[in-house]
Amino acid sequence: MGENFIWSYTAAKGGISALTHALAVSLAGRVRVNSISPGWIDTDFIEYTGADAVQQPVHRVGNPMDIANMVLFLCSEKAGFITGENICIDGGMTKQMIYHGDCGWRFDMKI
Repeated sequence: MGENFIWSYTAAKGGISALTHALAVSLAGRVRVNSISPGWIDTDFIEYTGADAVQQPVHRVGNPMDIANMVLFLCSEKAGFITGENICIDGGMTKQMIYHGDCGWRFDMKI
């Protein structure tokens, strides 16, 4: 998702989505082409708590296995009818559209 002053990041993610679409059509019948747009993925396997975790609609920060499992699925025959898709794996954060601490917004953990 786009945020203030990260134009190059936003353009790159949009470019990946467009390239995925174009390659899927261009290479149809030969290979399937899909991409993954990860959200907050903690590669240090830290157990986040408080607002960092609870603000996420799935109530945790992602980890590399969340991405790896989708890659394995997309490489399998079970995904044989999927091509041209950019799959967002972000625990639902793009639906929420804001992170705790952004632009002065605070996530109230009293739900």
